[in-house]
Amino acid sequence: MCGITGWISFGEDPGHRPRVIERMTAALAPRGPDGSGVWRGPHAAIGHRRLAVLDIEGGAQPMTAGAGASAGADVVLSYSGEVYNHHELRAELRGLGWEFTTRSDTEVVLRGYQEWGAGLAARLEGMYAFAVWDARARRLLLVRDRMGVKPLYYARTPDGGLLFGSEPKSLFAHPDCAPRVDAQGLREAYGLVFGTGTTLWAGVREVPPGGLLAFDRDGLTERLYWQLTARPHDDADLAATTAGVRRRLEHAVRSQLEADVPRCSLLSGGLDSTVVTALLADELRLREGPAARLRSYAVDYSDQAERFTGDVLRTGHDAPYAVEAGAFIGTEHDTVVLDPQTLLDPVHRAAVVAARDSPIGVGDMDTSLYLLFGRIAEHSTVAVSGEAADEVFGGYPWFHSPAARAASTFPWLLVTSDEAAMPLHPDLAAALRIGEFQRDTYRAALAAVPRLDGESAERRRQRELQHLSLTRWLRQLLHRKDRLSMAQGLEVRVPYCDHRLVEYAFNAPWALQTHDGREKSLLRAAGAGLAPPSVLWRAKNHYPATHHPDYNRGLQRLAHEALAADGGRVRDLVDERIVSAVLKTEPERLEWGHRLRLERVVDLALWLDRYRPEITV
Repeated sequence: MCGITGWISFGEDPGHRPRVIERMTAALAPRGPDGSGVWRGPHAAIGHRRLAVLDIEGGAQPMTAGAGASAGADVVLSYSGEVYNHHELRAELRGLGWEFTTRSDTEVVLRGYQEWGAGLAARLEGMYAFAVWDARARRLLLVRDRMGVKPLYYARTPDGGLLFGSEPKSLFAHPDCAPRVDAQGLREAYGLVFGTGTTLWAGVREVPPGGLLAFDRDGLTERLYWQLTARPHDDADLAATTAGVRRRLEHAVRSQLEADVPRCSLLSGGLDSTVVTALLADELRLREGPAARLRSYAVDYSDQAERFTGDVLRTGHDAPYAVEAGAFIGTEHDTVVLDPQTLLDPVHRAAVVAARDSPIGVGDMDTSLYLLFGRIAEHSTVAVSGEAADEVFGGYPWFHSPAARAASTFPWLLVTSDEAAMPLHPDLAAALRIGEFQRDTYRAALAAVPRLDGESAERRRQRELQHLSLTRWLRQLLHRKDRLSMAQGLEVRVPYCDHRLVEYAFNAPWALQTHDGREKSLLRAAGAGLAPPSVLWRAKNHYPATHHPDYNRGLQRLAHEALAADGGRVRDLVDERIVSAVLKTEPERLEWGHRLRLERVVDLALWLDRYRPEITV
């Protein structure tokens, strides 16, 4: 896992300004605490920050082929992520005559490009984002994994060149890419539609998941090498389909265990993380012996057991279930407990905003995840997560809601109500027309959903909800997990994002996906025996939030200070009347949705202070 960045120009030679690529690379330092490298040549400057996971000694980057590390190299690679089938590809490439000098998957990607060119992308299995500069063709190739686990951004420069990076902050280290925000960026940020390709930042775009972007003197071209497709489901009954899920999930977990550094699991006490942790622990014992114990981690809040109150997203206290699951599986389990003062610490909150490059977050849930990752990184470099199971197996309420099936909008907008939305200044809200933006984006999203001839209207609608969840909603969750983990130098792997598992579940009949009348029926059936019954049959529970009134009280104070700070820029963007009403609420009675408004006001002030963006509407 690493950070990549670069600058391509067919006008100005990037090599004439060496400190620029050094600054772009340094901006990604948290993503790669173990090493840094820069390559410069005619028309291109490529940077890399390394978090060493495989072949600690041999995987330094940027990695070159041809004339060595000099400016005359034929091919230069800057690569982030993990290719899980690198052993198979290495054997295939050796059979084709290629020789290797390292054990790293990076070199497999480099030799694979030399052999197959852009066709390499379709052969890769894993989570990755990489850039290949082909000096012979004077062409840049940017590639992103199928599900978008690893981020990759790009922007054009005034002279017709191109910048790229794992995070926008690396682009802003270039003098020709200032942090600017326009109306479209604000719509993207506050419209909660996700996955449009545009970003909060004007001129900065994402390489789409499963996307391949090529840039040369003729300009920029983009295509998809993978996307979800609708196809017949070949396994006719529940038993065969359950076995199909179990087989694919076992393969995904098995392939993602490899590392030359300590590994662990994120074990929340829910079905998703428990099943993955159990499979991971079984595989570890198979490889290293029956005494091998997997570390597992969960997060909790002080006084949560006494003060927990349910809300629209949470029905129970997670920590006891995580402890029970850890004991059942046999992990070395640790619960990281956080208090209100730690969660409110402005240093931690500012670090989260900087990690996300955005003021749009979920407050204490982001800060706690960031701090959890920091604690884990003291002992492990790789963590395995249960992220994406809800999208893959129909875990959210909207999959089972008649209102969501009938609604002509993104289903999560029915759950993330106006009470939890950022209270925009009335003048700004009128200019942005977010409702219109959401409707237009929804129509475009539906048009991209694949269909099968002969499907019933009900099945077609369920497929739409699955596709929207996998290609839109999941994007921001993967983004959150990547940014907050990499800010702490921790790699998080997501077996549920294995594209073969995703394709299989996406095409399973809905009757099989809900055979027991519950959410995630297929995962529950496939996970039988891997989790204690209390966890196996537990209802869906979202990531925990603190319910401590001291946190609410401190947040109100921070929000009040935010409104008074920064020369009034916060007040220019938010509806002070609505925020003031929330500030007057008794801390003990502050509901989570209303509290989220304050979280976003506080983060907005921190974001404005850090980036000083030029905002035009």
